[in-house]
Amino acid sequence: MTFEIFLTLAIVAAAVALFATEKLRVDVIALLVLLTVALTGLVRPEQVFSGFASPAVITVWAVYIVSGGLFRTGVADKIGQVVARVSGTSEPRLIAVIMLVSGLLSSFMNNIGAVAVLLPAVAGIARQTKIPLSRLLIPLAFASLMGGNMTLIGTPPNILASSMLAERGYASFSFFDFTPMGALVFGAGILYMVLIGRHWLPARKNAEELQTQQLREYFSEVRVLAESPLVGKTLGEARLGAEYDLTVLSILRQGRPLRAVGRDTALEAGDLLFVEGAAATLLRAKQPLGLVMEAEPEMTLEQLETEDFHLVEATLAPHSAMDGHTLRQVRFRDRFGFTALAVWRKGAVLTQRLIDLRLRFGDTLLLKGPRDRRAALQESGEFLVLEPVTMELRRWNKAWIALASLGLVLALATFGGLHISIAMVIGAVLMVLTGCLTMDEAYQSIEWRSVFLIAGMLPLGLAMENTGAARFLANGIVSGLGAWGPLAVLAGIFWLAGLITEPMSNAAATVLMVPIAIDVAVGLGADPHAFVLATVIGASTSFLTPVGHQVNVLVFGPGGYRFLDYTRVGWLLNVIIFIVTMIFLPLLWPLFP
Repeated sequence: MTFEIFLTLAIVAAAVALFATEKLRVDVIALLVLLTVALTGLVRPEQVFSGFASPAVITVWAVYIVSGGLFRTGVADKIGQVVARVSGTSEPRLIAVIMLVSGLLSSFMNNIGAVAVLLPAVAGIARQTKIPLSRLLIPLAFASLMGGNMTLIGTPPNILASSMLAERGYASFSFFDFTPMGALVFGAGILYMVLIGRHWLPARKNAEELQTQQLREYFSEVRVLAESPLVGKTLGEARLGAEYDLTVLSILRQGRPLRAVGRDTALEAGDLLFVEGAAATLLRAKQPLGLVMEAEPEMTLEQLETEDFHLVEATLAPHSAMDGHTLRQVRFRDRFGFTALAVWRKGAVLTQRLIDLRLRFGDTLLLKGPRDRRAALQESGEFLVLEPVTMELRRWNKAWIALASLGLVLALATFGGLHISIAMVIGAVLMVLTGCLTMDEAYQSIEWRSVFLIAGMLPLGLAMENTGAARFLANGIVSGLGAWGPLAVLAGIFWLAGLITEPMSNAAATVLMVPIAIDVAVGLGADPHAFVLATVIGASTSFLTPVGHQVNVLVFGPGGYRFLDYTRVGWLLNVIIFIVTMIFLPLLWPLFP
């Protein structure tokens, strides 16, 4: 092993470790990798930033824009409404329909967008059928990952793999080359979940129910005394949240709850305040504020639901600008009119100092606010409201244009002889020119974290080729498994890609594994296409942990899941997909043509 190979493998190991710890954002890690291979001379200066001009990266951001057009024109919402109408009340049928729609939608738009569109519809179905949401969201997420394998644009690994094959001098994949194998994997996944996997799905309370249960232990009733300094002050002037971390949820005045409680609500002597806050804080605050705690509560948490105000559950949208910011920084209450009562994060319910809590993707918030502001909350693009909300701002009259633009892209890529990157950019530009979405909305539709992740990791793939590290690892795989035949080597490639994708993204795993897969095939004298396909299928089987893919993170909070829920349901699915791949991939893509 040369020093350059050792250095490259050390960078790979460090990158995997950083991805696994989640201490840094994935795009930051990718840029650190880019700078490291540049400063160590493992790639030439002209190659350092080549990832940003890569056809694969261009295709990825164009796919996000086309997906954004389908979302803004309401095409995706209509599909969600169809799911709600045809799914029925039988749990197996529900799971099958949800997975079928999620997978088909994901084959033509990005996985995260497909799940984000269907999540509120599935939450509404769960409420109507009384089926726990936790029984439906893992199938939704897993189906989107499997469905992405069915077309070239269904998932970034497919786009990357095709581009990297072309760069090595091999024929790239066409648009529907992935479909036969992808459909087999997808069909096997649906059958598994309906017949076996659903029995391992948790029947757990969702985030709203769990948060509500803990809130019952975290609220009190206090009476405003006549001599209280709060008399005559508004809630904004009282600064109960800023100084005492207390939130007034409702006010009972002369035996009747006030219809609207906000910053401008003035307090009167004798008011009964329904307050969220720690008992120790209330004990410290009651004397200086002139409050007395009620011995026998008169109100219940359910009474927060009124004709004008109600509780709503929402999760951060995939492209939310609030990720990493506090509610105070974004002036959440002033902007939306809602108050955050609790936050569900990775299995824990957070209730204290929420105004200064930095929100993270995957957080689910329990909010109280005006009923007539629900649609505005959803339309802001910052949140997914987990209940059916009428979308008044969708450009329904542009829906047919969005579908026609997508159809044109497919025709140009499949029959027109255009490279997929050019066809997708044509589709993205058409979405803007025809008014399906504005240019600002196009920028907002792009998952920039994924773009920088891919562009930053591509130079590491080049370093593995330049230094011979990919060939070194490929020779190790062939020498270790070659005695059992090429099928065993193919199996090793599949499992290595599947294991690497768990601590890092499937796109990053593809960048690392495709050069190895190609060199393995060359070493065996086999067709690289079969080995690359095994790589992308393995890299897309992120079923073991909630952090394996963003769609798993997206449903984690709303479903009230725990970390091992994914492992319990996903391990056998991984095995079944492996068996299906080993049986059918050599038949569809012969190893030795």
